[in-house]
Amino acid sequence: MKKIEIKNSQDLKELVKQRYSELALNVDEPKGCCCGRNPAAPSKKVFTIMSEDYTKLKGYEPDADLGVGCGLPTQYAGIREGDTVVDLGSGAGNDCFIARAEVGEGGKVIGIDFSPQMIAKARNNALKRGYTNVEFLEGDIENMPLQDNTADVIVSNCVLNLLPQKDLIFKEIYRVLKPGGHFCISDVVLNGVFPKEFTDNAAMYAGCIASAIQREDYLKEIEKADFRNIHIERTKTVLIPDEVLHEHLDEDTIQKYKSGNVGIYSITVTGKKK
Repeated sequence: MKKIEIKNSQDLKELVKQRYSELALNVDEPKGCCCGRNPAAPSKKVFTIMSEDYTKLKGYEPDADLGVGCGLPTQYAGIREGDTVVDLGSGAGNDCFIARAEVGEGGKVIGIDFSPQMIAKARNNALKRGYTNVEFLEGDIENMPLQDNTADVIVSNCVLNLLPQKDLIFKEIYRVLKPGGHFCISDVVLNGVFPKEFTDNAAMYAGCIASAIQREDYLKEIEKADFRNIHIERTKTVLIPDEVLHEHLDEDTIQKYKSGNVGIYSITVTGKKK
């Protein structure tokens, strides 16, 4: 695939889309960097720093699990039988199939992803299993291809932090939720000021670290979208192995990062539409 020159937020978004599509096409290759996504220069090492164990959850499908999540949003989402659930950044369908087991035959699950390769993989996974109440749509979660008041529950797993316009995303989540509906999102947030060389690094961005924003700013974006009952259900510290740091950063940047009072966290947060 062509190399993307990073000049603005749209370029960053295109970089993520490219690397994410590569993951769909090379799912059997070793996955590197921080969320399991292939970095700008794909690693031959395997790091699953943030991925979670889905294997004991009802509805789990091994070939839909790409190991790229940073939490278990469906576990805290309060999904009920008959609900309509929307999964943002649905990938190969892992969280959608977990949600399907909870909504039952009377419910519906809709996955949205901006990678046509991922959509094709997810649709094939659903087709193989004969699922008729799971649908996958190609689209941008900053401008969802869904009508107002569609979903009872919206979930997402380590996706929103990859995209630059988080204010648009939370406003879209609010629009698509039914009145009284709620979301449950697992995502990556920061605490403290990181070296600019760290956050400007394209490979770290594609690995869903450098694109993350401060925890307080993340929660403020949710509040500005007019959500209520915002609550962090779970927090998990993310540690980046030295092998990953040395693969993508110079020694000076690594030392700035390690000497700073900074932290990287996976949080699972919920909020309700009034």
